[in-house]
Amino acid sequence: MESLSRLIVEQAGLNADDQKAANAAIGAGFAYGLAAIGPGIGIGYVVGKAIEAMARQPEAAGMVRTTMFLGIAFTEALALIGFVVFILLGL
Repeated sequence: MESLSRLIVEQAGLNADDQKAANAAIGAGFAYGLAAIGPGIGIGYVVGKAIEAMARQPEAAGMVRTTMFLGIAFTEALALIGFVVFILLGL
């Protein structure tokens, strides 16, 4: 594995610091991609259940919609926190 890393560094003309920065950026992007899966599933679940609730009780649609948007905002905050953390760790 180490010889492969050396070969890549020699071929790309990168020094060790540049290679370390490139690996950190790749790792941060991959980690954020994985961190975005959870909030994506959560938002889909929240919206699906809200639509189901509105279909069952149309008279409560306004309250359900408001609650749905709050749930989406809190779930999306997790993705944004993950983005900030991985960018900070990558630098």
